[in-house]
Amino acid sequence: MENRETKTTTKKRIWKDGKKESVSVQETIRNVGINKEYLKAKNVCRVTFRLPKVAVHAAKSVCIVGDFNNWNIHANPMKKLKNGDYTIKLDLEKGREYQFRYLIDESKWENEWNADKYVRSHYGDSDNSVVVTY
Repeated sequence: MENRETKTTTKKRIWKDGKKESVSVQETIRNVGINKEYLKAKNVCRVTFRLPKVAVHAAKSVCIVGDFNNWNIHANPMKKLKNGDYTIKLDLEKGREYQFRYLIDESKWENEWNADKYVRSHYGDSDNSVVVTY
């Protein structure tokens, strides 16, 4: 599955004769969700997680929490990008499945919309996202 988000923007176009017009352009933004890079030298999978602005609204902080950090809610804060998305790169051991979720402003849980799969959480009535590194 290729991860992408589409947005519509307005751009100004100037013709050779000097005429100006505004046009709506639909752009595809790639790299939303999970992207994996397998590093042979380190025997790890470098995973980039990217949560789009539309999922976090006006969040002040987002952390990724999961098996890889013992579900520590402060271990992996994500970086806010200029466009409002949040991102983080983690080196994960190859050949495993990791359950995780995003914690927004230490109060709201969000799943990865483009996870490899989902599994039932042992806590509450929800699913966890899963990233697979094989």
